[in-house]
Amino acid sequence: MSELVFRTATLADVPALVALVESAYRGDASRQGWTTEADLLGGQRIDSASLSETMSKPDSVVMIAERDQQMLGCAHLERQGTSAYFGMFAVVPTLQGGGVGAAILERCERYVRETWHCSAIRMSVIWSRNELIAWYTRRGYAPTGERKPFPYGDARFGEPKRADLYFEVYAKAL
Repeated sequence: MSELVFRTATLADVPALVALVESAYRGDASRQGWTTEADLLGGQRIDSASLSETMSKPDSVVMIAERDQQMLGCAHLERQGTSAYFGMFAVVPTLQGGGVGAAILERCERYVRETWHCSAIRMSVIWSRNELIAWYTRRGYAPTGERKPFPYGDARFGEPKRADLYFEVYAKAL
């Protein structure tokens, strides 16, 4: 099997990125992996317009992992002063648990450290995602104690199936 190849996404990648992210987080396809949010949220995870807007911002990139020219995963990075925000992390559901996600996370950490000279990386995780939080913890991320409200009523972020959702912020020194 060939090695993963990493590259920065272009606007031409938006349709494939939207399909990848939706497949990893929403609907029945997402249940093939372990990162599904289908029991917590319905509706969309991302759309082409908001992704294009995100990618067009300064200090914002989407990293893509490919093998044999097939998109296997992605993550969004945004420089925020001396730290970077890590989000929109997705891996093809049937490949989850096979090391692709760990490789993407490592590549993103290296990118923000070497390219943007950031000293930390931060992320927000829905508080009840225990298995995912444990995965990040094993990779050196720790809770900051900061919480962010879930954007109830904004369909751009999905349709909540529970009334108790919020985000916990995790960070790692680089």
